[in-house]
Amino acid sequence: MTPERIASISNHPDFQQLIRRKRRLNGSLTLVMLVAYYGFVLLVAFAPGVLGQSLNGGVTSVGMLVGVLMVLLSFLLTGLYTHRANSVLDPLNDKLRQECAQ
Repeated sequence: MTPERIASISNHPDFQQLIRRKRRLNGSLTLVMLVAYYGFVLLVAFAPGVLGQSLNGGVTSVGMLVGVLMVLLSFLLTGLYTHRANSVLDPLNDKLRQECAQ
């Protein structure tokens, strides 16, 4: 691929939009996961007693519930990324590929 071809693709409006949308999606999902994870770590560090409390007098603790919620959050964010990539990013990528192949 020639440098001129690379420059023309890089300056294409659809390519710019694809890059913006992908960065925004990746950044927002990463931020959500980092806030949740570091919130959990700070809770473990500064309030471990809260995580050790029983939920309703049984053997299940608040920490187990929070851990399961962290795993579920990661699955949810992965599903959200997959849905968004398939419904928004992939069609834009395909359109760009068709236009630049000509």
